[in-house]
Amino acid sequence: MSRSSSRYSSLLPSERLPGWLRRPVGDASAIEKVQGVVRQQRLHTICEEGRCPNRAECYAAGTATFLLGGPICTRSCAFCQVEKGQAPSPFDPQEAERVATAVADLGLRYVVLTAVARDDLADHGASLFTATMAAIRARNPQVAIEVLTPDFWGGHRDASEGLRAQRQRLAAVLAAVPVCFNHNLETVERLQGEVRRGATYRHSLGLLAAARELAPAIPTKSGLMLGLGETFEEVVAALEDLRAVDCQRLTLGQYLRPSLAHLPVQRYWQPEAFEQLGRIASSLGFADVRSGPLVRSSYHAALS
Repeated sequence: MSRSSSRYSSLLPSERLPGWLRRPVGDASAIEKVQGVVRQQRLHTICEEGRCPNRAECYAAGTATFLLGGPICTRSCAFCQVEKGQAPSPFDPQEAERVATAVADLGLRYVVLTAVARDDLADHGASLFTATMAAIRARNPQVAIEVLTPDFWGGHRDASEGLRAQRQRLAAVLAAVPVCFNHNLETVERLQGEVRRGATYRHSLGLLAAARELAPAIPTKSGLMLGLGETFEEVVAALEDLRAVDCQRLTLGQYLRPSLAHLPVQRYWQPEAFEQLGRIASSLGFADVRSGPLVRSSYHAALS
């Protein structure tokens, strides 16, 4: 199987989305139920904040992704719908209990916890994950919890000090034993500065490598968006880099521009190209691969 190029074409953006990117609304009652509980508990989900096209399917399957740390992120990634700002919401000590209440009220069986970057907090938000996992398990120990974390890096001029602090924050989250540790690479190495402002390719790979070292029993996972200007060869190189740090699970999906203020889509990759990349990923040794235009980080997470 060739890893140097794709025989499948991609389409330039136009005013209309390609047919493979348009999907029906789905189960409106499932969406309304989750939205109602989330509003009642004054919470946020990345499903809604990121306008995920799969949210109805995931809600109906008993899965949801909660966004911890409030609605404002201290990073300014150019692809993300979440609001940015240097003055995020004050730390909310009751958020973990409200998430646990929402999980119980919705009868969720699999929960993904993610968070805005909170570089303003001393632990960069690591305790948001640990406190919420503890609160959920206090009500129902059978709920499976996956975490999708920021890089826990920032605020350190000295690289060795930054690495030490990152490792401490990561260790605290892993000590709570999630069923999967997820951290997204998001894009290929060449585009990191443009796409992920405040994050770096090497810091992310280092975080995933450290997770395997600190907690080898916990699977690691990462994901990339396609359509930001990357080449086929660059995507394959990123997959090889992920396998070099023993990342075991992978998601590949099409980037969709949230608004005119965000990075434009450069290309719409054909479904067949996603299938080809999925086969390459499997050949590289990923244990679980989800590759398709509408795949997102938490898509079918409970089935991994």
